[in-house]
Amino acid sequence: MPRIHLGDWVDSGVDWLVNHLSWLFDAVKAVMEGMYDGIDSVLAAPQPLLMAGILAVVAWWLRGLLAGVLAFAGFALVDSLDLWDQAMSTLALVLVATVIALVIGIPLGIWAARSQAVSAAVRPVLDLLQTMPSMVLLIPAMLFFGLGTAPGVVATLIFALAPGVRMTELGIRQVDAELVEAAEAFGTTPRDILWRVQLPLALPTIMAGVNQVIMLGLSMVVIAGMVGTGGLGGAVNQAIGQVDIGFGFEAGVGIVVLAIYLDRVTGALGTHLSPQGRRAAAKERTRAWSYRPRPVVALAGVVVLALVAGGIGIFGPSAGPSEASGANVGKGKEIKLGYIPWDEGVASTFLWKELLEQRGFKVTTTQYAAGPLYTGLATGQLDFETDSWLPTTHAEYWAKYGKQLEDLGKWYGPTSLELTVPSYVKDVNSLADLRDHASEFGGKIIGIEPSAGMMGLLKDKVLKEYGLEGAYDVVDGSTPAMLAELKRAYGRKQPVVVTLWSPHWAYSDYGLKKLKDPEGAWGEGDGVHTLARKGFAADNPQVGQWLKDFSMTEEQLTSLEAQIQKSGKGDEQGAVRTWLRQHPGLADKWAPVAEDAARSQAAG
Repeated sequence: MPRIHLGDWVDSGVDWLVNHLSWLFDAVKAVMEGMYDGIDSVLAAPQPLLMAGILAVVAWWLRGLLAGVLAFAGFALVDSLDLWDQAMSTLALVLVATVIALVIGIPLGIWAARSQAVSAAVRPVLDLLQTMPSMVLLIPAMLFFGLGTAPGVVATLIFALAPGVRMTELGIRQVDAELVEAAEAFGTTPRDILWRVQLPLALPTIMAGVNQVIMLGLSMVVIAGMVGTGGLGGAVNQAIGQVDIGFGFEAGVGIVVLAIYLDRVTGALGTHLSPQGRRAAAKERTRAWSYRPRPVVALAGVVVLALVAGGIGIFGPSAGPSEASGANVGKGKEIKLGYIPWDEGVASTFLWKELLEQRGFKVTTTQYAAGPLYTGLATGQLDFETDSWLPTTHAEYWAKYGKQLEDLGKWYGPTSLELTVPSYVKDVNSLADLRDHASEFGGKIIGIEPSAGMMGLLKDKVLKEYGLEGAYDVVDGSTPAMLAELKRAYGRKQPVVVTLWSPHWAYSDYGLKKLKDPEGAWGEGDGVHTLARKGFAADNPQVGQWLKDFSMTEEQLTSLEAQIQKSGKGDEQGAVRTWLRQHPGLADKWAPVAEDAARSQAAG
């Protein structure tokens, strides 16, 4: 049967939409980012424990005293883990996605409940949205809306939309037909029947749908973090990228606290809004731990907390630009950096973040996978990144986006790509030796992200060059998964062959052998390049020149990576400061400022 080129048709359709409806996507993006920024500002304005108190009062009002105490304890735990800002960003994203999903989903559910034709047309679309792998939704969202909050919100609301529609339709259809007929017999208009009969009786089911929308939205935040939405999803992705079990667990605990809070609060809200729920609650026996204040008392509590916070300065002054330790060349100008969670990328990114902030720039850094990183650069949403391996490893990305990027030069090299085995594996010293030892390794080569350039090179050239096709399967996965498998096998002294590259910290942590490549299938070593968006050097000539002149030796790079590993996750920039103090003069060498400019800035 001939192949149906469905993917090509989809690509063409997406390209047409991007080219002809970009104005619409920009408008939608502005609305979503405006909503997100507004909600995030409100949630982040109070000090953490004050906001925890406000959220606890809401839980107290809806579910009782015990729920309020537990809510405060949960959010206090999030604050103690230094994840408060990320948690509030995640909450803002979920709320925006939920509001938009309900604005679309509830009217659509009502329409489907009143029309069999609409119900029949909507059902397969909802099935598609619910069964489509959630990561696939990020691809068009990223192309239409770029990186950041907007694609995360869009992917989240699409994934979470279906329960709102389905539960609204179900709730209205479950209303007793005799009640509807009685209302019609008394001359009630269809509109009044909907508002006064069907919706009040369907409210418990609709609120169950709202609950599901929120829970599904929250389940999407980790995946949405891959396109730079930040929050707890970004923290989880950072932990995955760096195989940091502890940090990942902490971020996961933050998501669990949010999930439990939102689940319990929305469930209780449904009870309060529903006539049946209010009657049932009125009959319940009140105990000390289930005591709930009247709404006026709860509202007064929130107002008092807000007034007290304002009176004692808890709402503190808005943050201004950070003080530069060198000449204030940047004058607060914002520069956006992206990075792949490879060690040299993390090290060089936070090095330049520190150098630029010392020179007066405001720098933001966000972790991405390779594909979104290059997309962000090509579309101008990121300014530069420091970890492009050219001309081989990232060749496909350069071929696709090179005309939209500026190459600011190589700062480290040469690198090398290799297949690696533990040193305790005998009689396997080159790629050619693998052919006779396939059974020893289970016929598997543990790979990294399938989008990585070295994976394409391995599958298309290296295996073929050494006659390994058919004998080995390349296991697609991720860098963290590969490192975890290496760690597991090494601890058990089991044979394993993995994809690795130099420089990499694994060579100092484990006893490993790089398999020789006598045929040169991997090609010559890459250089690590800095790539920028088109026009960045013209917009920032001094920074552009610094980046073009930048270079690091192997000793400098590996010692910086070691310092970051020693300091632990979350303190990368602190590690860079420590390292720069240990290497005096390098900051002025890499980001030099004319002496007269420095003196004039200091005098000012």
